[in-house]
Amino acid sequence: MIAGRTPRRVVITGADGFIGRNLALRLAELGDVVLPLTRSSTSVAWHAAVAEADAVVHLAGANRPADPADFDAVNAGTATLLVTALEAANCAVPVLYASSTRASGDDHYGRSKRAGENALLDYGKRSGNPVYVLRLPNVFGKWARPNYNSAVATFCYNIARDLPITVNDPAAPLRLVYIDDVVTTLIAVLDDRPAAGFTEVAPIYTTTVGAVAETIRGFRADRADNFIDAVGAGLTRALYATYVAALQPADFSYEIASHRDPRGAFSEMLKTRSAGQFSYFTALPGVTRGGHYHHSKTEKFLIVHGKARFGFRHVLTGETHEILVEGETPTIVETVPGWAHDVTNIGDGVMISLLWANEIFDRTRPDTIAAKV
Repeated sequence: MIAGRTPRRVVITGADGFIGRNLALRLAELGDVVLPLTRSSTSVAWHAAVAEADAVVHLAGANRPADPADFDAVNAGTATLLVTALEAANCAVPVLYASSTRASGDDHYGRSKRAGENALLDYGKRSGNPVYVLRLPNVFGKWARPNYNSAVATFCYNIARDLPITVNDPAAPLRLVYIDDVVTTLIAVLDDRPAAGFTEVAPIYTTTVGAVAETIRGFRADRADNFIDAVGAGLTRALYATYVAALQPADFSYEIASHRDPRGAFSEMLKTRSAGQFSYFTALPGVTRGGHYHHSKTEKFLIVHGKARFGFRHVLTGETHEILVEGETPTIVETVPGWAHDVTNIGDGVMISLLWANEIFDRTRPDTIAAKV
């Protein structure tokens, strides 16, 4: 909860759905009180919750009902029920409605979503209360139901379990919006109260079904090879978070190879295709590791446990340099092309070091030339 902030009472219809659960969590983090309504909630419960509300977020909807009549009963019917409850309460509160980009179409689903929009927008005109309509494309992210909410959820669920996926047309266009961006927009509207009407959610990612499927397949394959994609920004970041959220608890951890010899152990933790790789190694007391130089490769060492002496010698001039570090004072030691270097455990126990190299080790071109310091 944010200090000095007055908690809001926010009604969320469809609170147990994909968007609802994500929004409820974020609102709780802010200290707001969520008044949840679900399909099991009675009309009396809707009226009671709305009467207490400072704001209403209408998320209840049907995407793939067994009976097409449920499109009207849920998508249009719940909007009508909400309007009835709002008018009965005679309350001045903002109303946010998560509609769909398909509301502009003429299929049964689109017509039912558009009917829900019209019911709420008409209520806004009559009452003067601000009504916001978000026409969302395919929403994806954590807690989306496979085989229901989106193809992304299905791909993530199946690929994480080594199950097959079906891609009928890899070139089929796909417009996506990430759940965190949807929730951020909803909260921003609640906070800032912009002009009522249709409200945009950004960013919207334009891609294809095949590209999304291949990206998620890549996450699965990369994990087995200790690789990681460029998962720090944009669509790939969002897809990776969605894929990891689909993992079973038994897959939360996985072993990596450990190469052991009398000096200690060495393991490659993570490899990237454009920013090198991360490893760690251990050294027993008195052990020296290294004793080589590089022409282009650079490395960063971080001793996280124990004491170490790094030695350097310029391979042409013979100039030497020494650095003493210990785990209690985190210090990055960087190797420099053209300088031979080694590291010695000068402590009484096992030394542990993290290591980043700016390139993945290539046995055919190792750029590692043996040379004493």
